[in-house]
Amino acid sequence: MKAFIPLALTLALLLTSWVQRLEASELPLGLPPVPIPADNLQSPEKIALGKLLYHDKRFSADGTISCASCHDQQKAFADGLPTAEGVGKQKGTRNSPTVLNSAFYTTQFWDGRRASLEEQAKDPFLNPIEHGLDNHQAILKVVRGDSTYLEQFLKVFAVDPEEITIDHVVKAIASFERTIISGNSPFDRYQYGGEKDAMSEAAIRGLAIYRDKGRCQSCHSIDQTHALFTNNDFHNVGVGFKTIEPRLMEIVNAYRTAHAKGEAIDEKVLTDAETSELGRFVLTMRLSDIGRFKTSGLRNIAVTAPYMHDGSLNTLDEVIDLYDKGGEANPFLDSGIRVLNLSDQEKTDLVEFLKALTSPEYVHLQN
Repeated sequence: MKAFIPLALTLALLLTSWVQRLEASELPLGLPPVPIPADNLQSPEKIALGKLLYHDKRFSADGTISCASCHDQQKAFADGLPTAEGVGKQKGTRNSPTVLNSAFYTTQFWDGRRASLEEQAKDPFLNPIEHGLDNHQAILKVVRGDSTYLEQFLKVFAVDPEEITIDHVVKAIASFERTIISGNSPFDRYQYGGEKDAMSEAAIRGLAIYRDKGRCQSCHSIDQTHALFTNNDFHNVGVGFKTIEPRLMEIVNAYRTAHAKGEAIDEKVLTDAETSELGRFVLTMRLSDIGRFKTSGLRNIAVTAPYMHDGSLNTLDEVIDLYDKGGEANPFLDSGIRVLNLSDQEKTDLVEFLKALTSPEYVHLQN
């Protein structure tokens, strides 16, 4: 038996390598290979199952909310609202970021409190503002009572009904989400495809500003062979900080007390507006992380308004004005944020460049 172990391992590695090469060959221009965890390899059947689960509204307390409610393909996998809207039309405290290219993020959520798409997928189901379920058993009850699901779970995971767990459910959802990627924008054709007329002259000028005077490249990175437009890090630019500054330490201490009592981070930040503004602090408990939020990717940014973690900025012009003035002053402002002194023309060109990051399948959403 021992003699066959190296062969089995070799075959597994070859299969993984083949899958990754196949996926890389199908990648849109401008993107690196999609990271695939070893314990959740892709398959057409798993992706199809994940897509069904992603759109199933039965996984909510009132049968009105699915993953697609806040991450709608018709809206570039966002929802167009300032903050998420869940069961009973309740409003959350944070903007729903697009799922597009979220497969490339090293952490999930605005504060990075989950490390994978699989773990991220579990939380909204139990949040009282979002899906509003009491526990994951409610999802398993639906799945185990649906003959189509039972057939597919058996095919994908080789599990009988009573063996299906929430981990199987979220693995399938995450597999589908890893197919939600987009590149092939005018920028990609210009930068990586050698089409020097793919972007307008204004957008080309905007790219130069982006890389130099605008200081955008520092956080929204462009690499030699691909561009994710994020450094996967967290920064305080001051948005929303004024709402908590007068009572900051009171809010901090209240959260510390709630955390010590074991209150769920996900529920706290999405139901309490003041706690939400603490940003990355809710996870690390470091004062230096107060007001720090994840650097968003910029692909399709022109069609995924409104912007920032609280959805408080409605246009790209407003976002650029924020950075041009050096963010919103506060004691924890990121050291890399400073006044830019952009001219009106430079701001206009920068907007044109950001519009050139729209993939062809979403151009129809662009104003």
